[in-house]
Amino acid sequence: MKALLISPDEQLQADLAAQGSARLPVLQLAATRHDLRDALARLLPQPPELVLFDASQVEPAQAELLEPLARQYPEASFILLTRAPQHELLIRAMRVGMREVLPLPLVHRALHEALDRIEVERGVTAMREGKALAFIACKGGSGATFLATNFGYALAALAGRKVLLLDLHGQFGDATLYVSDQKPAMTLSDICSQIGRLDAAFLESCLVHVAPGYGVLAAADDPALATQMKPEHIDAILRVARQHYDYVLLDVGRQIDALSLRALDQSDAIYPVLQLALPDIRDGRRLLDIFRSLGYPAGRTRLIVNRYEKGGKLRLADLEQALGAEVLHTVPNDYLAATDSVNQGVPLLQLARSSPLARSLAELVEAVTARRLPESKGLFDRLFGRAETEH
Repeated sequence: MKALLISPDEQLQADLAAQGSARLPVLQLAATRHDLRDALARLLPQPPELVLFDASQVEPAQAELLEPLARQYPEASFILLTRAPQHELLIRAMRVGMREVLPLPLVHRALHEALDRIEVERGVTAMREGKALAFIACKGGSGATFLATNFGYALAALAGRKVLLLDLHGQFGDATLYVSDQKPAMTLSDICSQIGRLDAAFLESCLVHVAPGYGVLAAADDPALATQMKPEHIDAILRVARQHYDYVLLDVGRQIDALSLRALDQSDAIYPVLQLALPDIRDGRRLLDIFRSLGYPAGRTRLIVNRYEKGGKLRLADLEQALGAEVLHTVPNDYLAATDSVNQGVPLLQLARSSPLARSLAELVEAVTARRLPESKGLFDRLFGRAETEH
């Protein structure tokens, strides 16, 4: 979206340019004008989609120029910036269709919220109603982080969804290492310590971008900052994330504390990950008992059995009966492919797309989204069809 800024304030110009470049899609400050007379005298050859007008030093005579400016750019959206309420000016602004008024000095969060509303109205972007899905390990070493991180990549790559993964493991979280070799510039604790800045652009800038449409917010790595994180911070992050991502994946870990409970409370679905072994079943029963005591509906919790091998003494039916929960999906035991993926920090679908694990991830995408692609073979054509044609 291209914007025209009307203001003599060079610092404001630089601030708006920086904030605009951080947005997705980018807000480009196409031109600046000193005041309304200058804006009318030097019209842009291509009308802007947005006009930002700094009215802090406007003279009463200049206020009358708002209406002719609006006639010159009838398709543009307008934002009025002012340091003090000016009753007459506000009335004129309302008459020409200005519905967004922001105070100066500029509050970044308020700016981005106003831009979000304008982009939705103009059809540039659509506010999403993203789903929050929590992955939680019933027992240490169950593979929940591997599944959560690689499932996020599969959602983005195969189903074209915009996906965010939050690593809630505390200071020992390592979700980014499973799918990327990038060092996180910011972590969950950094966002929580600057929660007043939180908006879509700030959140996006803090992520490790694994692939187009898929980003990971790294876990807190500073114990001092981690202790300052509060449940209401999780509420705020999820509120923003749901509006801008189709799926928000929560890698909860095993620890049940105030933060993880708030994340689980906010989740649309919870996927306990376990193996078909007695220690896992025992810990899984304890975990589901906690969920029941918290009043979570039974239908919200669906099991994922990892490293599943057919023909064992324990059957899936035995597991479902023991835990009183449905098995949504089984993931085959493909140790070599999984280990190579983790050691290289490369999503499994990139590294071994014809493996049983890759096929299982594709099946999980269809199970969770409850949709198949128009092609007769759905996701498998997209995932495996290319592999066949390349040989």
